[in-house]
Amino acid sequence: MEILGERWTILILHEAFWGVRRFSEFQRNLGIARNILSARLQSLTAAGVLERSRYQEEPERFEYRLTPMGRDLYPAVIAIINWGDEHLAEDDRPPLVLRHTCGSDADPRLVCSCCGEELDPRKVAPEPAPGSATRVA
Repeated sequence: MEILGERWTILILHEAFWGVRRFSEFQRNLGIARNILSARLQSLTAAGVLERSRYQEEPERFEYRLTPMGRDLYPAVIAIINWGDEHLAEDDRPPLVLRHTCGSDADPRLVCSCCGEELDPRKVAPEPAPGSATRVA
């Protein structure tokens, strides 16, 4: 949570998943102060979630791209979007519809990789992995 727990982080990642890469675009889309955006981009880069790459020499300018580690956050970001659409959308209409490349509206769900049943927190229990020293309360 040290990496993801700050309130702007999920919004920055949301923008990155929709193709935003440049500082000015993040700032315009989010309405975030330059100093806060700069700090968040630096921390996400230091954590390995984003990578910074130069796209212009004079004046020197950079863009921010998701790393494989950052792309692996996609299910978490989609889950947060779904939660907001379910509980916070006005007029029972989500502000954003996800369309899959097949042409249908996507309705992402977490499912068991074995049986395909949708995951329900009442039907899932944490268990330490074999050989792990992790304790489960």
